[in-house]
Amino acid sequence: MIYVTGDMHGDESRLSKNRLRMMKKGDTLIVCGDFGFVWDNSPKEQNIRKKLEKRDYTICFVDGTHENFSLLKNFPVVEWNGGLAHKIQSNIYHLMRGQMYTIEGKKVFTMGGGESADLDILDIDRTENDRAAIPTDREMLDGVSRMEQNGFSCDYIITHEPPAKVKEFLLLGENTPLHITALSAYLDELQSQCEYKCWFFGSMHMDKFISDSQRAVFKIVVNAKTGERL
Repeated sequence: MIYVTGDMHGDESRLSKNRLRMMKKGDTLIVCGDFGFVWDNSPKEQNIRKKLEKRDYTICFVDGTHENFSLLKNFPVVEWNGGLAHKIQSNIYHLMRGQMYTIEGKKVFTMGGGESADLDILDIDRTENDRAAIPTDREMLDGVSRMEQNGFSCDYIITHEPPAKVKEFLLLGENTPLHITALSAYLDELQSQCEYKCWFFGSMHMDKFISDSQRAVFKIVVNAKTGERL
């Protein structure tokens, strides 16, 4: 089974054996950004990853806005289930941007990255790591190419950010201005052009069923196939 959850920011309790007791050998857990366990590569963090490596299932994540991209890019890039991924441990993978994977017989498209809400929109105020959080034109074009190769169809789309129209809907009543970025516009176009069963995203830090095909995830763990909260 494929399970999906939201941003963890290095909170080890989110990966406790008791909390994930439903997960069996061969299952896959996908985190929608800000995984947080590839942050400083400290002995404590490495020990956590080694403990997670003993699990019978696979843990995957797309990158969010709060990642150590300089550290992340030092992990080996491997071909995994039809796409490219950073191999963190034997069962932990960073799913790279614009990739299409076949996981447990399901087509999964990934596009990590985004722009942090606490950043000024002026580029001069961003650090190199902040800029690395924003998908490049090449990564987005690669995503279009892989979608085209698959007939603009997949089972699941996993992103950190939601499409702009979905984000606008979620911000209704909050008096929060919507900042349209190249990525959010890209995701809007992807939403209109592609056929998919469900799109999961995590940046909004909320657990919300929007529709049968759109799901915001944060602390809950969702069965991707059934939509059941676990």
